Amino acid sequence: MRICVTGSDGYLGSLLTAELLRRGHEVIGLDTGYYKEGTLYRSGSMAPLTIAKDLRKVEAADIQGVDAVVHMAELSNDPLGQLAPNITYDINHAGSVRLAEMAREAGVKRFVYMSSCSVYGVAEGDYVSEQSPVNPQTAYAICKTRVEHDVKPLANASFSPTFMRNATAYGASPHMRFDIVLNNLAGLAWTTKEIKMTSDGTPWRPLVHGLDIARAIMCVLEAPREAIHGETFNVGDTSNNYRVKEIAEIVAAAFPGCRLSFGDPSQDNRSYRVNFDKIHKHLPDFKCAWDAKRGAKQLYDLFKRIDMPAEVFQHRTFTRLKQLEYLIRTRQIDEKFFWTE
Repeated sequence: MRICVTGSDGYLGSLLTAELLRRGHEVIGLDTGYYKEGTLYRSGSMAPLTIAKDLRKVEAADIQGVDAVVHMAELSNDPLGQLAPNITYDINHAGSVRLAEMAREAGVKRFVYMSSCSVYGVAEGDYVSEQSPVNPQTAYAICKTRVEHDVKPLANASFSPTFMRNATAYGASPHMRFDIVLNNLAGLAWTTKEIKMTSDGTPWRPLVHGLDIARAIMCVLEAPREAIHGETFNVGDTSNNYRVKEIAEIVAAAFPGCRLSFGDPSQDNRSYRVNFDKIHKHLPDFKCAWDAKRGAKQLYDLFKRIDMPAEVFQHRTFTRLKQLEYLIRTRQIDEKFFWTE
């Protein structure tokens, strides 16, 4: 299968493309390059030929002749969305819908969109499922719901969009992110030997390893059309819902000598537990190989192997907001996040 992966140089994209190439697929990467500057480690994995282009400037010719598009190239995470909400809507919503329309016109058969469980926002009581009402709290999550709403009607006999509501990702990647909860706590545990929570850690979060997200995407790409056509899937496993305090305790236990403390209840009221039965029903080959305990140990072993210093953990290239602020400050990108000449 010939597959275009947007955001191929990103945290998840670099894991996915390596897995697709390993399975014998032909992969074309597409990435604007905001986060290409640094890598946490060298993996030895294969990398695809990559088109360096902003999502908003993609043309039909860039995706001509591909069987599937896996779309990951958006401004990621809530703080970054709040930094420039208008640009977030321009890229994440308008840019993504335009890409889907272009893919359909180009004859692409499958369009796999990376959505997020953050669309559930605040959910009281029982576990939320794909049938639960969405309640997005941020520009980032609002854009996810809008893309789902606008792209789903594009489905027809020859174009099959699928929407992947990923749980909060974690785990090692060459293009690492330290601005997501388990990875951040692991970095603190390694560099400071202390996790000092600013909240009491009571909110719920579902977690999923980056390699399990890649596995879910591969299952969608290889599944019978009727199993995935126009479907929305929560990506993860119901057993991998954790309170934030449990995540902190798991990480602290994986890093010898790490001290752990908690603060007062947070003003951030986002809390949700997610049911993942549907993806396992539609895609029986999909199973999560990772849980938080195994992921924390993976990061401990990695940090030890590369002898990771504090300045690497704190470096801007591994935190989305820091890197974009740097590119703006140094005038490498303009006020609309386009690269300057």
